[in-house]
Amino acid sequence: MNLVDRLIVGFDNGLRTLAAQAVSSRPHPDAVLPEADLSEVEKRHSASLMRVNHTGEICAQALYAGQALTARDSEVRDVLAEAGREEVDHLAWTQRRIEALGGRTSVLNPLFYASSFALGALSGLAGDRWNLGFLAETERQVESHLRDHLGRLPDADAKSRVVLEQMRDDEAKHARTALDQGGAPLPGPVQAVMKAASRIMTATTYRF
Repeated sequence: MNLVDRLIVGFDNGLRTLAAQAVSSRPHPDAVLPEADLSEVEKRHSASLMRVNHTGEICAQALYAGQALTARDSEVRDVLAEAGREEVDHLAWTQRRIEALGGRTSVLNPLFYASSFALGALSGLAGDRWNLGFLAETERQVESHLRDHLGRLPDADAKSRVVLEQMRDDEAKHARTALDQGGAPLPGPVQAVMKAASRIMTATTYRF
């Protein structure tokens, strides 16, 4: 696939990510669990946490699309594509939980998609080792972020909990795959910038 074709695919992916209802290729992890009797305060808190995670998956789709656009090696693009397919499941799972809790997705999603796509494309231009390293570090930070949210969910919200647990396991797998494919550890300052950007996303999308 040439650059123009990859641009078209990336544009189509962006439209579908932002405008279409995500469809999971796997069963929803919480499908067999009953809805808990949560207070309104607990529902709002869980919905806000899931909104943050939904936006995180929007960013992941954009990052992978940007990285795939500028990746040099077809095998690297395959790794990114496979991770992106599983992240679509995460989009579907988090969106359904937000709706079940009476919440809404973030109005800032288009902004975060655009900025994440640009960041992913820049990562790809740095070379495939750094591209894979960026993927691994992104997934590592997301895994840490999900562990934090698991500790902040209302105790009774088992449905949201099993969704986040499966997402955490998937992110860890993506990170291992990227490193196994030759991803290079990112320099400390780059990791710090990524963490700062993640904190901004988390703080804003929890509310908006």
